Amino acid sequence: MVEAVLFDFGGVILSSPFEAFAEYENEIGLPPDTIRKINATNPDTNAWAQFERREVSPEEFVSLFEKEALSLGYELNAQRILEGLHGSLRPEMVEALIKCSSKFKTAMLTNNITPMGEQDLDEEVKKVVEIFDLLIESSIEGCRKPEEKFYEIACERLKVKPENCVFLDDLGINLKPARTMGMSTIKVINPEDAIKELYDILGFTSD
Repeated sequence: MVEAVLFDFGGVILSSPFEAFAEYENEIGLPPDTIRKINATNPDTNAWAQFERREVSPEEFVSLFEKEALSLGYELNAQRILEGLHGSLRPEMVEALIKCSSKFKTAMLTNNITPMGEQDLDEEVKKVVEIFDLLIESSIEGCRKPEEKFYEIACERLKVKPENCVFLDDLGINLKPARTMGMSTIKVINPEDAIKELYDILGFTSD
C-alpha cells in the first residue's frame, strides 16, 4: 500500500536543466548531449558530483568542469551551465503534487548545489517547495542520488518502508537504486504520461 510519493525537483516539478544545456550546446556548436557525457565520466568523483555534495565552491566547480571538458576534447564556459540549472514550473506536475499531498506523505529528493533555504527562489516556486512534507537535499545531506543512503534518509524521516513509496525522477540512473530497494518508480520523460502512470498506481482519476 502506497504511503508516500517522492519527487525529484529539476526535470520533474521543474523543466529539465538538460533543455538549457542542449540550447547552449547548439549555440556553441557542441555535439548533442556533450554536457551529459562529461557528467557521466567518473560520475561519483567528478566536478558535478563534488558540487552536489557541496565539497567544492561554484568557482572551483567552474574550473574543474572546464578542465574535465578539455580532457575530453571540448571547450566550454561552465558558468553558462550553472545558469542553466534553474528550470520553470510545470503546472501539471504541481497539480499532481498537490493532489498527492492531500492523501499521501510527500518528499522532494533533489541533487542541488545550494540548499533551498539559501536560494533566491521566486514566490511561485517557494509556494510549491512548501507543499512538500520533507526536503532531502544533497547539498545538506552530503550524499546524493543515486547513492542508496539518500533514499534511506527519506524513508527514515517519513517513517515509511521503501515498498510503500512511489518515486518519480527524469534520470534512469536515479530510479535504479530506488527500484532495487522496493519502491515503485516512474521515469518522467513526458509529464502527462508520468502523471497518468502515477495516478494508475495511486488509484486516482485524472479529472
